[in-house]
Amino acid sequence: MSEQITDTIRVRNERARAAALAALAGVKVEATDLIEFQSRGRVVIIGGNEALEFASRLQPPLRAQVLLTEGEELPGVPVIPQAGRTLRIDGHLGAFRLQLGEPGKPNAELLTADLILDLETEPQLDMPMKPPGYLCSGTDEPSLEQAAEQLRDLVGTFDKPRYFNYDASICAHGRSGQIACTRCIDACPAEAISSLIEKVTVDVHRCQGGGVCATVCPSGAIRYSYPQPRDTLEQVRLLLKTYRQAGGLNPVLVISADTDGAPPPLEPHLIPLEVEELASVGLETWLSALAYGAESVLLLDRGAMPERVGEAVKQQIGSAGEILAALGYPGSAVRLVDEQSLSADVENAQVAITPANFSANGGKRQVAYMAIDHLFEQSTRARPMVNLTVGAPFGTAQVEADACTLCLACVGACPGRALLAGEDEPQLRFIEANCLQCGICTRTCPEDAIWITPRLLFDREERNRIRLLHREPPFCCSECGKPFATRSVIENMLKKLEGHWMFQDSKARHRLTLCEDCRVVDIVQDPQAMAQGVKGETLQ
Repeated sequence: MSEQITDTIRVRNERARAAALAALAGVKVEATDLIEFQSRGRVVIIGGNEALEFASRLQPPLRAQVLLTEGEELPGVPVIPQAGRTLRIDGHLGAFRLQLGEPGKPNAELLTADLILDLETEPQLDMPMKPPGYLCSGTDEPSLEQAAEQLRDLVGTFDKPRYFNYDASICAHGRSGQIACTRCIDACPAEAISSLIEKVTVDVHRCQGGGVCATVCPSGAIRYSYPQPRDTLEQVRLLLKTYRQAGGLNPVLVISADTDGAPPPLEPHLIPLEVEELASVGLETWLSALAYGAESVLLLDRGAMPERVGEAVKQQIGSAGEILAALGYPGSAVRLVDEQSLSADVENAQVAITPANFSANGGKRQVAYMAIDHLFEQSTRARPMVNLTVGAPFGTAQVEADACTLCLACVGACPGRALLAGEDEPQLRFIEANCLQCGICTRTCPEDAIWITPRLLFDREERNRIRLLHREPPFCCSECGKPFATRSVIENMLKKLEGHWMFQDSKARHRLTLCEDCRVVDIVQDPQAMAQGVKGETLQ
């Protein structure tokens, strides 16, 4: 390509990118709720002699007391010695609780504070994102001066956006007392998410908008709310559409966190999109960007992501790469890059298709499927299915027919409604598109008869088809002939109860083969059964 043509394309792309960014400025982001903090300046300083000296220097509105880990007390400084007691810290800016010792024990003590300054070499709280109001500092003079300034700035009333929405009804964390999916808990760098067994709870004051919880959530139960996913996807769609309409060529979307500062100078075909946190956008956004016409998606990582967040993002990128490769596109079309490699090898990871224009108003999985379906329809080299690495949010379930009794515990527990009961006879049915690969079904099955495998079917009709996993003829009441259970359930029950003292005679065993109505009649007509107190017995 001649130098003149190259310069012409460069100018053309620069103009197209400017038009795209101008269009982006017109997108309105839906507002979210605000979370309020109130801090009155009560500071607990954790440390030794340096903490004592520093506390004496603080002036109102700051009021300091020292949790002394070592050293001797100084006059005029409120001090509470740790004295070998354990320390547990809960709370956030304006509402910290420091529990010394075991609650209820004679030496236990509870401190409250608006702010905590930790001067220990190893901070008491070691999560990557500390709670708002919890500061760590070195003990050299410049660090202490900076800490004093930060403490002064954290006195007053503050608010921050509510970064997430949570829908417990589709959460895959737990069902029937069993815990399965812990992706959000494991990935949260602020440790703001905890288990309530049947669902999770998020501490809104500790949440700092890292967003990785929404990225790894297989169902969309946790969704980023500032901005809403549909707002982000609308920005992506508008950027790429405007860029093409303005004559731009070979668009590549570069996503970076606005908290990391402005991105470096970019080649004209690299279109920047700043998000609150790099981990707040995931697989459905990346694949939608490719479906909207981006030739690749580059995630600009400048080293700010905590390790656990980075690992979660890389796992998602791995799943995206497996899907793209099976569709016949470069698996590296979505990848992490640093500033040095930002423009390298872009030509080797191109997805060149007719762009989609779907509106991303559905849930997380619906959006992902719309993008995948468009990429599948545009491909000439797609395979019908791809096997995915464990951790991917798509997959299938299978049943060991000889072990399954069709108790349907898995159906009641399945959060994605992927497992269904039969309508007219004992059956276990399955819709693969709904399977979250959360594993709740495997944990609730009393017979260990079901297992899951991560994969993705590209044929939309096949993915959404109701598939029969297992069926049995019904067991009919030996008196009235009404179907009321499966044969395997009755056979298993007869086998398990054959040694039970209440079922030694033939009448009692026969009663297990009766439906509920006939069983009540049989018990009433049997004086011996009434005497043994069998009247309340029901088939479980």
